[in-house]
Amino acid sequence: MNIRDFEYLVSLAEHKHFRKAAEACFVSQPTLSGQIRKLEDELGTVLLERSSRRVLFTESGLQLVDQAKRILSEVKTFKDMASKQTGAMTGPMHIGFIPTLGPYLLPRIVPSLKEHFPELELFLHEAQTHQLVQQLEDGKLDCLVLAAVDETAQFKEIEVYDEPMSIAVPCDHPWATRDEVDMLDLNGKTVLALGDGHCLRDQALGFCFAAGAKDDVRFKATSLETLRNMVAAGAGITLLPKLSLPKEKVKDGVCYIKAVNPEPSRRLVVAYRPGSPLRQRFETLAKLMKETLEAQA
Repeated sequence: MNIRDFEYLVSLAEHKHFRKAAEACFVSQPTLSGQIRKLEDELGTVLLERSSRRVLFTESGLQLVDQAKRILSEVKTFKDMASKQTGAMTGPMHIGFIPTLGPYLLPRIVPSLKEHFPELELFLHEAQTHQLVQQLEDGKLDCLVLAAVDETAQFKEIEVYDEPMSIAVPCDHPWATRDEVDMLDLNGKTVLALGDGHCLRDQALGFCFAAGAKDDVRFKATSLETLRNMVAAGAGITLLPKLSLPKEKVKDGVCYIKAVNPEPSRRLVVAYRPGSPLRQRFETLAKLMKETLEAQA
C-alpha cells in the first residue's frame, strides 16, 4: 500500500469510470485496475462492485475513499512544509476563483503577480463556490479568492476588498438619468438574477428582497454577461458588482447607476485551510490584490 494507491482510489471515486480515472492519473487502465484489486486483497475487503456499465463503491469502499482524501490532503501539507516555500512566492500555487469574479479580477492582478513574483507558477481554477470549497477541503487547491459566504466560515479568511454593486438598467429606463438610486425605489420591482449555485445570486437578491423587490422566476442567468445583455435588450434591471462594470456610465445599451441606502456590496477574501503552512504566501497575495485594486479604483 502506498500514496499512489490512494490517488488511484480517489480518482476512481471521482470519475466512476476506470478509463477516465486512469487517464487522470496518467497510467493505463489495466495498471489502475490491477492496483485497486491488490489494494482490496491487502485490506481484505471489497471496495467496489464491478460491471460493464458502471463502478459502484461499497459502503466500506466509500468510507475508505473519504479517509484516502484526508491522507492525500495531509501528504500535500507535509510536502508544502518540506519544500520550505512557506513564505517565498515561488513554485506552484493553485488558486480557485468564482465565475462572477475571475474574469474581471484576473486581468487586473495577474500582470502584477508576474511582475513581482516571476518564479511563481500560477494554476487558476474557476468554479462555483460549493465546488471550490470541496476542492479546498480535499487539498486540490491552495486557496480561494471569492466572496465570503457561510460555506467559507470554516476557513481562515484575509479581507481583500468590499466590492459595491450598481444598478444596471436599459438606457431608455426612467432611472437612466439619475446619478444614484435609493434601494427602496426597488420596492415592488422585479429584478433579473443569476441562477442557483452562484453566491452572487443570494447576495444580490438579499439586498433586493430587503428593499421589497422580487426576482424574475422566468429567467436565471448563467453569467454576468448574460445578465448584462438581457438588461440591454430591455428585459429588466439587475445588480452588478463593480469589478464587472465598464469605465463608462453608459455602454452598449446599459446604464450603470450607484445604489444607496444601503449601498449593496460583497466582501472579497482570500480563504485557506486553517492548518496550511502557506499562510504567508496567502497574505502576500491578498496584500498585492488589495493594493492593485485600490490603485485602479
